[in-house]
Amino acid sequence: MFTRWLVAFTLGVLALTPSLAQGPNGYSVEIDLQEQVAYLLDGDEVVLTSPISSGRQGHHTKRGTFKVIQKERQHRSNLYGKIVDSRGRTIVADADSDMPVPRGAKFVAAPMPYFIRFNGAEGMHAGYLPGYPASHGCVRLPERNAIAFFNALEIGSPVTVFGSTPSRGRSRQQPGDYRRGQQRLQYEDEEIIDPYYDERFAEPPPIRWR
Repeated sequence: MFTRWLVAFTLGVLALTPSLAQGPNGYSVEIDLQEQVAYLLDGDEVVLTSPISSGRQGHHTKRGTFKVIQKERQHRSNLYGKIVDSRGRTIVADADSDMPVPRGAKFVAAPMPYFIRFNGAEGMHAGYLPGYPASHGCVRLPERNAIAFFNALEIGSPVTVFGSTPSRGRSRQQPGDYRRGQQRLQYEDEEIIDPYYDERFAEPPPIRWR
């Protein structure tokens, strides 16, 4: 009798316990490196599908199961950025923070708006999407999608990264069938640039240092 009661009690507790694959508020993220797509899930339902640009060759975004450990609306990188001259013109568009800086110039840390850190220095943020993996390891999103992910996720929300990073020559694709579903989140402002390419986050061409 006691054993039967214990089994029934255990099953009841399990039924009431939220899934470990869901965050504190039920949201989670799945990032498909092969398809260059991120999915925001509410429980088991896909509510937002977004194109991404993940880590490029030599800086591949790490695969695995993680959790959101930091959120910062106006984050800046302490590792990467650009070098500009005294007039603000870009000298080096893709610079490391420890790179020698010419006299009169300065290093400007890369902006990472709506930053969601989930693994060491890696996180999701609004950024430029050229149509192929191009980052130093972070997962770039179109700005309006980055805002939606930022607002939905909480500290502790699960993030799963899987798949093989495609080569730079891979053509742009629409999100694949793995998680295809109706997008439930809506936006107030529907006037948006091609979500694969937001000119505001593109780096200006470098000038020759004189």
